[in-house]
Amino acid sequence: MSGINIEYILHNIRKTRERSYFSQEYMAAKMHIGQNAYSKIELRKTKLTVEHLFAIADALGVEVAELLAQ
Repeated sequence: MSGINIEYILHNIRKTRERSYFSQEYMAAKMHIGQNAYSKIELRKTKLTVEHLFAIADALGVEVAELLAQ
């Protein structure tokens, strides 16, 4: 994902998750990963993959483009 501002995308993910009142536990369950693994994605301790991005968008009920929009 070079050329893309990952920090901004992660900010959008967290903002959208919190606005929807979804917990990290909820997101992790929807993505079939542990809460700790999900937390590491939001904190940029684990690389945000394309697969993660699509799974997060699906769990949030939004289009990937919405998370990428600046």
